[in-house]
Amino acid sequence: MTTRTRSEERRAEIVRAALEVIAERGYRGASLAAVAERVGLTQQGLLHHFPTKEALLVAVLKERDQWDAVPNTQWRVDLLTSLVEYNAMRPGIIQTFSALLGESVTEGHPAREFFTQRYAAVRASMASVLRAEYGERLPNGLSPERAAPLLVAVMDGLQYQWLLDPESVDMPGAFRDFLTLLGENPPPGSLSGSPSDSPPGEG
Repeated sequence: MTTRTRSEERRAEIVRAALEVIAERGYRGASLAAVAERVGLTQQGLLHHFPTKEALLVAVLKERDQWDAVPNTQWRVDLLTSLVEYNAMRPGIIQTFSALLGESVTEGHPAREFFTQRYAAVRASMASVLRAEYGERLPNGLSPERAAPLLVAVMDGLQYQWLLDPESVDMPGAFRDFLTLLGENPPPGSLSGSPSDSPPGEG
């Protein structure tokens, strides 16, 4: 086994341990010391693989995305509710995602690039999901590209509300309500289109 392979395996072990610690103790309780102890390293030894806590948490989120990722051809709108329900069963990971997301909007934050790239990919993926379900136009008149950012915003925004008050916010139920609205026809004259949103041949 090469040194590089051993290092990659050690990094993977640390990420798995971080996932366990986050699940048990939540975002704030997932200290570098706690993760290092879980894998039998000193904190300094862990920093050899991940120089900051943010770097480790980004690696954790990337691992989560690998678990959650399903090819666009397999995603359906109705399966998105199952993903929201699954997220409701792992508050520690959702805390980590939401906390890092909030911090990443500041210039120079180590998670900024991860979230910027992730959102571009997720918007494109959701547009593909909506196109497979509705074609080039949703019943409410929006194109999949215009509706995709709204879909992503609702999913992530509900997570914040649910984390703050889980007893009052039914995250899966609210998301199902939004999908109902997404597929409804708007009142006559309520949707103003834009030239860039016109289907081919219209202008």
